[in-house]
Amino acid sequence: MAIALIDYGAGNLQSVRNALAAAGGGDVMVTDDPDAVMAADRIVLPGVGAFAACMGALSAIDGMVEAMEQRVHKGGVPFLGICVGMQLLADAGVEHGTHPGLGWIGGTVRRIETANPAVKVPHMGWNDVTPAAWHGLIEAGEAYFLHSYHFDVVDEANIAARTHHGSSLVAAVARDNVIGVQFHPEKSQAYGLAFLRRFLAWKP
Repeated sequence: MAIALIDYGAGNLQSVRNALAAAGGGDVMVTDDPDAVMAADRIVLPGVGAFAACMGALSAIDGMVEAMEQRVHKGGVPFLGICVGMQLLADAGVEHGTHPGLGWIGGTVRRIETANPAVKVPHMGWNDVTPAAWHGLIEAGEAYFLHSYHFDVVDEANIAARTHHGSSLVAAVARDNVIGVQFHPEKSQAYGLAFLRRFLAWKP
């Protein structure tokens, strides 16, 4: 199985690569080559940082977004977005202006707002993940989160899991052969590795 871990300068690639390998992903290619993405059996998009900067860096790789869309939407290859890599699936992100995303799952990425001073932003640390009953890749448990913005999803049917931090926040999204998680599986120890094993075995 060839796994393309996309390198666009916006993710903690080595820890994600190590976690995928530990979960049984033997051939993990860290790549910024659209041809490698076109040949992959699984595609993983990590992401750390600001929405606009990450989307700009991804779009700056000639042919990468087109290769992702071709391989995922037409080729049916399973796709995983992690943290900002999940958020980029949205229509837009609202951070220092409004910036377009990939538009794969309807919604907008907005800052976490809370009126409770005890609820800190960023949302950082371990928190419960409550899965939607319909999506088998996500199981109940605790995962590691680190984010100040959340995915405000249009269609409830695309929400695969939630967590609670002051209010209910989306912890995972899914549609067809695409899944995205707000938590960091590579930092979520046994829970994260179990999730990655299910992703590697997924046949949507």
